[in-house]
Parts: sequence; structure tokens; C-alpha cells
Amino acid sequence: MDSVGSVVLSLDAELGWGFHDLERLPSDRVESGRSGWTTMLELCAEYDVPATWAVVGHLMLDACDGVHEGHPTPEGWFARERDEWADREEFRFAPDLVGGVLEADVDHELASHSFSHVLFGRPETDSELATAEIRRSLEIADEWGQSIDSFVYPRNDIGHREILAENGITAYRGRSPTYDGVRGFVDSTVRSRSMLVEPEIDEHGLVDVPASLFLFGFEGPARTVAESIWEDPMVVQAQRGIDQAARSDGLFHMWLHPNNLTHERDDRRMRAILAYLDRRRAETDLTVETIGGVAHRFDAVSRIEDEAIVVDGDD
Repeated sequence: MDSVGSVVLSLDAELGWGFHDLERLPSDRVESGRSGWTTMLELCAEYDVPATWAVVGHLMLDACDGVHEGHPTPEGWFARERDEWADREEFRFAPDLVGGVLEADVDHELASHSFSHVLFGRPETDSELATAEIRRSLEIADEWGQSIDSFVYPRNDIGHREILAENGITAYRGRSPTYDGVRGFVDSTVRSRSMLVEPEIDEHGLVDVPASLFLFGFEGPARTVAESIWEDPMVVQAQRGIDQAARSDGLFHMWLHPNNLTHERDDRRMRAILAYLDRRRAETDLTVETIGGVAHRFDAVSRIEDEAIVVDGDD
């Protein structure tokens, strides 16, 4: 893939839907979903960083009965929406926040994160359910006048890729060795292992744009200790990945959930990363892309290369 280096930022925008199937809820993250979303929109605007916002389709609704009759989810899947969250619409709906993404001056990409955060790799998620989740999210986006090219799997649980292709999705965020936590910090910083990834076209014709780094993978006591004697380890890792992309024609793909921003220090982390990205972009040929943008560019280059091979073969 002959190009200058690039960076992708993708966000799993889910509010309460990211947790509604869990018995015990991370209350700080559930309550921080909206503020984190707003903060990330503001930071992206400040540093002119286009991002892929993978949105749970239900958030684009204004209202619902919480029943979703005919949607083939397991019994009880929408129970929390009907019961505990019946009067917590701010966890279930977010047309205002989605509108903020679409109306931003920055050219963000709207991607799908399914309709209700079903896990596609689970045995109980059959093709009927996977198809319903994808089609419902696409239908709602179409009602907003939006087309969807990219998909981010809930909890990165990959499955039913053929159904993405059948429904017009062209790209998804794939898995790759990540550099989260203490071990990842050692690998990327001490051992200087590359955090760059290479998109590829899978057997279904989809462009897999793998993740490089989850930006909230070094948390808890380890983070507190590291910050007290040095600096935020995730900022260090992100800067290293950005530098690697700036020095090459490779791709560095970092991701997070807006609800990861639960404290001011999380806001500071993201500001430091985006400010550094903006500075390195100004100093080099580094570009910032979306998943869909990378997929379009990669697919175009692949077609040109395939045509060249055909011509050579004719000679």
C-alpha cells in the first residue's frame, strides 16, 4: 500500500448499550458516556482530527417501547431498557449526540456498531440475529440520510463477516496484537516493537483495518504509579505509534470508547494524544484518516495492482 503514513482514530459510541447485558454495571462509565462523547467531539474539533464514530443504531432513535417485537434477540435482551432504564432515556437514546457528529466541521465517518450491541462471535448469535442487527442499524442510518460503509464489532467479537458483505458494508475494524497494559508497554516502548498494522482484503471482499492500540488499556493502580513517577504510559505508547507512522508509509490505528473518559485525567490523556498527533501532522506528511477512507484507498490501490498484473500477464 504505497502511501504516506497515516493514523486512524475510531470510537465505539454506545452509551448504556455497551453494558446493558451485564449483571453488574460499571456505573462510572455508564454515567460518563455522554460527557465523554461531548469531550471527544470538542477535542476532535480543536485539533481537526476526523474519526470513525461507530454508533449503536438504537441511539439514533428518538423513542421506542423497549419491546422491539420481531427482532430476533434472546429472551430478556431488552429487559433492562424496559425496566431499570425505563426512565433513563439518556442511556438509551442519543440523536443529539449523533447529530453533533454529523454536523461537525470535521469530516467524521459514521459507522455501525450494530443495532443493540449484540456480540457477533457468540454461539447464540445466529445468522438471523446478525442480519437483523446489521439491517436495522442500516435502516435507521438511512432514515437519517446516511450511508454506512464501516462496521466495528461490539467488544471486538468478530463473526458473520459474510453478512456484513451481503449488506453493503465494505470495511471493519479487525483484531491484531495490541499493546495494552504492562506487557504491551514493555513491548512497544522498551523492545521498540512496531505498532503499525496492514489492512487486507479478507475472503469476503471486506477490507480489514486492524486495531493497533486501545487507548485505555493501562489503568488502575499501575497507571497511578506510572503517572506519579513518570508520565501517562498510554500517551507514551500513542506517541510512539504516531511517530512510527510518521516515519513510514504504515498505519497506526488507535481506538477507545467515549465512556472511557470518566475523570479529568482521562480528558488530559486524550488532549495530549490529539495535540501530539496534530503537531506531528504539521511537521511531516502524516495524514489522519477514517476506517472507510483507508478501506477506499486500499481497495483502489489493490484494484490498480490487480489490473497491472493482468496487463503484465497478457504481455
